[in-house]
Amino acid sequence: MLTGSVAMPAEILACAGRSGRGFVAGCGWFAAHARGPVRVRRGSVPEPSPAWTGYRVMIRIPAALAALPLAFAAAPASAQEVFGGLYVHDVETPLNLSGNVERGADLELGWRGRRIRALSAIGSPSPHAFVSLNSAGDTHFAAAGISWKIGRTIYVRPGVGLAIHTGPSRVDPGERRIDFGSRILFEPELGVGAALSDRLSLEASWVHLSHARLFGAQNPGIDTIGLRLNYRFR
Repeated sequence: MLTGSVAMPAEILACAGRSGRGFVAGCGWFAAHARGPVRVRRGSVPEPSPAWTGYRVMIRIPAALAALPLAFAAAPASAQEVFGGLYVHDVETPLNLSGNVERGADLELGWRGRRIRALSAIGSPSPHAFVSLNSAGDTHFAAAGISWKIGRTIYVRPGVGLAIHTGPSRVDPGERRIDFGSRILFEPELGVGAALSDRLSLEASWVHLSHARLFGAQNPGIDTIGLRLNYRFR
């Protein structure tokens, strides 16, 4: 089971006539705004001053997932690539005919390592890991696995891995959430990409999560489809 959580409110504020700039970090919270003052008391949620109007989006994710972007920030020293993209969440596909249950879009951030020469018998795949955060606060997930790049200027990238997710362990009737039947899921994926330069490439990719009924009869699965931009360090 996943334990612990991190709450991340994002303040999106509209100007009401007062100028200024600010960036505030509170204990256990993060607040960011383009202009204007924010009041913070230690251990409390940042609140905008009366001169501002706006709204707060609250996302609760397990601490293990929240820590992954920090790991990605340190990854370039050893990673071959970092990547990021936007995905449509819970798409209906031939593998997931019960799609369109959950809402929102997914932000995917990850890294990919150099080819593993010790696995030359299976084509020397590259290791990868990424986190996917849902804008509607539905299922977030993190995955790690291996993938193969086939081709150079135009290429395909099949991959497979394991994922953990934040979906509920039990869904009430009528609730628009997915009960995956297992906290650990398989993560097959497929990308089709094109090199934009020596370091940049753009991919259209599909990511699937399910456990193939290996951990129980409950196995609805989920598919995400989107675009991601890859940046190669060396």
